[in-house]
Amino acid sequence: MEKVVIMGSGCAGLTAALYSARANLKPLVLTGRQPGGLLTTTSVVENYPGFPEGIDGNELMTRLQKQAERFGARVHFGEVESVRLSKDSLLLTVDGGPMETETLIIASGASHKHLGIESEALLENQGVTYCATCDGALPIFRDKPLVVVGGGDSACEEALYLTRFGSVVYLVHRRDQLRASRIMADRVFAHQKIKPIWDSVVTEVLDVKQNKVTGVRLLNVNTNATSVIDCSGVFVAIGHIPNTQLFKGMLEMDEHGYIVPKHGTATNVPGVFVAGDCADRVYRQAVTAAGTGCAAAIEAERYLAARKE
Repeated sequence: MEKVVIMGSGCAGLTAALYSARANLKPLVLTGRQPGGLLTTTSVVENYPGFPEGIDGNELMTRLQKQAERFGARVHFGEVESVRLSKDSLLLTVDGGPMETETLIIASGASHKHLGIESEALLENQGVTYCATCDGALPIFRDKPLVVVGGGDSACEEALYLTRFGSVVYLVHRRDQLRASRIMADRVFAHQKIKPIWDSVVTEVLDVKQNKVTGVRLLNVNTNATSVIDCSGVFVAIGHIPNTQLFKGMLEMDEHGYIVPKHGTATNVPGVFVAGDCADRVYRQAVTAAGTGCAAAIEAERYLAARKE
């Protein structure tokens, strides 16, 4: 029987591990499919406190893991295949084997929705990115034309943020109007640097042969006409998918699949807590994920203490 099992090894999960390890709870961290989480796909992290020169995303997560392990956290490369959560027991199946725990911290994160084209995958981290706040200030994007793909609030926020750095920001949307809220749409339309491109989808990111983004090929969904826009960066903002499918029917979620905490980080099942992007539709930043990971660990510790009394 484990005292604390943590699902996920991103900022939320490893911060939870650090705090629960320092409380002498010997947490077990299950890395999931992507050890280190989405931050490992970011080349330079410039907005995490304490690193004035920036830090490689993979290095940041490696350091955080070592810090948690220093205090007794155990990190296991494994994936939770199924769960049975009730007020009486928390049962997991991990890599085919059973596991029981007194508390569970879910820090499984969220995955970016992708365009699903080959050139997008080949040029990821070479000018294709999924977070303007994370990457927009990098030198390769400064004073260069940039493309944002999407039409919701997230895409509008990305486009507005990128106006600080890019020479022009093309907002490519497959419809003839934005899905964003009125206030966000008004801000986009009022900004001189943002140029909407309607009824269009990206069919190719150029140029794989040069191993860097030089433009995008567009298809007009109404006329089937094709065109090319020169740019140095493509920011895909078509939404996120929370990695919460395992918990459907057991934990309370919103209509998009994000876990909804009942109080603090506690869920509707006693002993189960949630942290990071799997419960965060709004901020999705490393520092906010770390904060909720800290909170979840403290609440798990208090829950265990209360059970002993």
